[in-house]
Amino acid sequence: MKTFKVISMLLMYPESDWLAALPEMHAALLDEAGINGDASIRMAPLFDLLHETRLIALQENYVATFDRNPSHSLHLFEHIHGESRDRGSAMIDLLNEYWKYDFDASSSELPDYVPLFLEFLSLLPAEEALELLGDAVHVLATIGRKLDANGSPYATAFQVLEALSPVAAQELAEPPVRDMDEAMEMFGPSVDGIEPLLKPGPQVVQMPVSRRQAAA
Repeated sequence: MKTFKVISMLLMYPESDWLAALPEMHAALLDEAGINGDASIRMAPLFDLLHETRLIALQENYVATFDRNPSHSLHLFEHIHGESRDRGSAMIDLLNEYWKYDFDASSSELPDYVPLFLEFLSLLPAEEALELLGDAVHVLATIGRKLDANGSPYATAFQVLEALSPVAAQELAEPPVRDMDEAMEMFGPSVDGIEPLLKPGPQVVQMPVSRRQAAA
């Protein structure tokens, strides 16, 4: 479904090259109106923001919205597991799902990064993509509600995803806190400086340096 690819791009750090493709993205949503319903109408506030705002202001807003506010984090498992060891195990499970479909997840972001997950869904048959969306919709809807409460136009993207899901979103419990501090006290960082909770067994999922933090 092209709708997943469009939303994936709209949730990425603003760059001039993909912003230039906004008309094509809007047209892609219209092309799938029979599937996504009124997605192009729902997401009009986000398109307006991206069309009408200078690039540097968009980038600053993006960093403030997603990088500096943990409740809006674009990493799915952060909203479920916090920084607990279970998050690392969930990363491996998701990577295995990607590899099962020969999806190349070797990006600079963690596997549970929402735009990466949506790009993956965009490559699947619609029925399989919607089934996997239903697995993640509880987190996606939670992010959307928090964005909406803070008046962010980015909330519209998550509202469309919730509307597409074949599963009704349920409320999430708050993720565990302070687990990272406790683990650091118990295990300490490894000699290469990697935090222990990002090392679930022999496979290592490393936290990349975000280019958005550099932009901040």
